[in-house]
Amino acid sequence: MVSFTTGTAVVTGGGSGIGRTTAQTFADRGANVVIADLDAEDGEEVVAEIIDAGGDAMFVETDVTDPDAAAAMVDTAVDEYGSLDFAFNNAGIGGAQAPVSEYDPEDWRAVIDVNLVGVFNCMHAELEQMQSQDDGGVIVNNSSVLGKVGFATSSGYSAAKHGVLGLTKSAALENGETGVRINAVCPGFIETPLLEEGGITSDPEMRELIESRHAMNRLGTTDEVAAAVVWLCNDEASFVTGEALGVEGGYLSQ
Repeated sequence: MVSFTTGTAVVTGGGSGIGRTTAQTFADRGANVVIADLDAEDGEEVVAEIIDAGGDAMFVETDVTDPDAAAAMVDTAVDEYGSLDFAFNNAGIGGAQAPVSEYDPEDWRAVIDVNLVGVFNCMHAELEQMQSQDDGGVIVNNSSVLGKVGFATSSGYSAAKHGVLGLTKSAALENGETGVRINAVCPGFIETPLLEEGGITSDPEMRELIESRHAMNRLGTTDEVAAAVVWLCNDEASFVTGEALGVEGGYLSQ
């Protein structure tokens, strides 16, 4: 099992879904964890769960679309724990669902602002800190299978997630010799509140259709994505950078 004897991890969107489970997994494996989220109630709940389990965590209310807030998130982590060793840029929204010809431009920009610009804002601050550290650090960005293929009525989400992969690969090339590794995970459809809000898990027919798009004929779990993120942050993955690691049950193999 991957474990960390020391180290501090920041998880954006850490109050629910994939972020919540990944934050808990980091803590279970020995890392200090900074939960960054807009939802203070959910974020503080995760912190309490981690502390109750014997870990160390804190919450920082963060709007990733604001570059100053992203910088403050990193500063807070360093002030509290002394370094920033791992970052999981996970905060995201599903956004509206509509054909491109009918997609409201403001709705489209909102998805891009959170899912792509938000990742850039966080990376900008994280890289500055990690590059200044003797031991560097590891960044993992949450993309999606829709960062590799399209999906009708989800142009904003798919465009943003494609952009996350381009951003990840470019930063990995820039940091090959700085001691900072940058990778992405590309989850398939994972059982999370985001899917429920989108009507995918609450509609039996829709759920069956989406499950069938995966070779394993099921949705993924947040534990499965968290395990991949934590592995990418460990020294076992020391020669892995610029990778877009699929955690997608064969979705992209069909």
